Amino acid sequence: MDRYVDLIHQNYEFPTVEFKELKNELFFHDIPLMKLIKKYGTPLRITYLPKITQQIQKARRLFRNAMKKYDFDGDYTYCYCTKSSHFSFIVEEAMKSDIYLETSSSNDLEIIKSLQQKGKVDEDMYILCNGYKQKKYTDGILDLFNRGFENIVPILDNMKEADAYANQTEKVMQIGIRLAADEEPKFEFYTSRLGVRPSEVVNFYKDKIAKTKNFKLKLLHFFINTGIKDTPYYWNEFTEFLHLYCELKQICPTLDTIDIGGGFPIKTSINFEYDYKYMTEQIIENIVNICKEYNVPHPNIFTEFGSFTVGESGAIIYEVIDCKAQNDKELWYMIDSSFMTTLPDIWGMKQRFIMLAINHWQKEYNRVNLGGITCDSMDYYNSEAEGQDLFLPEYKEDDPLYVGFFHTGAYQESVGGYGGVQHCLVPAPKHILVDLDEDDNIQTRLFAGEQTTDSMMKVLGYK
Repeated sequence: MDRYVDLIHQNYEFPTVEFKELKNELFFHDIPLMKLIKKYGTPLRITYLPKITQQIQKARRLFRNAMKKYDFDGDYTYCYCTKSSHFSFIVEEAMKSDIYLETSSSNDLEIIKSLQQKGKVDEDMYILCNGYKQKKYTDGILDLFNRGFENIVPILDNMKEADAYANQTEKVMQIGIRLAADEEPKFEFYTSRLGVRPSEVVNFYKDKIAKTKNFKLKLLHFFINTGIKDTPYYWNEFTEFLHLYCELKQICPTLDTIDIGGGFPIKTSINFEYDYKYMTEQIIENIVNICKEYNVPHPNIFTEFGSFTVGESGAIIYEVIDCKAQNDKELWYMIDSSFMTTLPDIWGMKQRFIMLAINHWQKEYNRVNLGGITCDSMDYYNSEAEGQDLFLPEYKEDDPLYVGFFHTGAYQESVGGYGGVQHCLVPAPKHILVDLDEDDNIQTRLFAGEQTTDSMMKVLGYK
């Protein structure tokens, strides 16, 4: 008998820190998932809040240890990239760890104001403002600056943006510059559309920033789409960035910080392998060596981890509601929702997540494809991160089977259009928050019920 539990143990190092199987059922961070299903039903989105704090502490520990190893003199500052998930419970949970924030639009600044009113943030916090900025965004930055947020730092995406802040205030304003990095060789474009060309940065500083009385150049920003990976492409772009930082530091005494953006990956497979310690040490060692070459002090380091902060806190659970044999080779398990609305990165970016059965681990398994309930041909999931086929326990109509997708906490709600009109008007699922009390007992609360037909009809103008 080929049981699902045997398949998992043969292919993965199981159990893991996050997952275990007990009495034929899956536990996630010791959360009895079947108990949640019985209480809340499916489809069900879950956010495990303690994971956010764990990730922040992990990054701080990695950089602290690497800095100690290489006698690094600068400081490390953790920022959360709000675009990964704007929900109040995410941002407020992250803020408990005394972090700072990175914004991407004018509406992000309204979050800052709301947090201030609740007493969740102080005026001396750093706020890094990225993105291509229209007038509403630049006006909002100036408004917060004049309200007392003197550590709000607009990171210039282009040279014209400087005009929006130049001589607009009597106080000195810290600013940053984003560098336009070359894209990876297989990308459709040679150079990122975001940021200032490296060849123009030094003259831009001399001709504009240094001559503007209320400007203080604080930092240079570096980011590439592939994230922080051990590839020749990443290290080449990073070292070129560091050379430019050192050249500019020699003529700009106020420049003391590099922002290396986001990019730490999250686990998309139980067999996920990434040496966080090695990569962090290599980043620090590169900075130390190049600063020594130019005889400049070590910079302070900011990171803007978004997916790394929140991604592994998320999960979504579906019920398999039907089994369809469409030909001799393909077996379709139909779920009670849509991938296109609940996990849009699956069809938009071919993203893969950790996928495991929630129950029936003692049953025999089938090779399957998973299909959503919309009429769209792209509403499916058919392979895991390593390109492996999907396997799930046998489906019986009178014995419900549940399947979970894990580490889904970043971007899915915002990309899917949370609270708006869903594809084929499939409603957004219930969303619950899971936390631990002072005695480490699991506590759950409903954040939002399943989206109603009424709310979608109002959006569409029928009511």
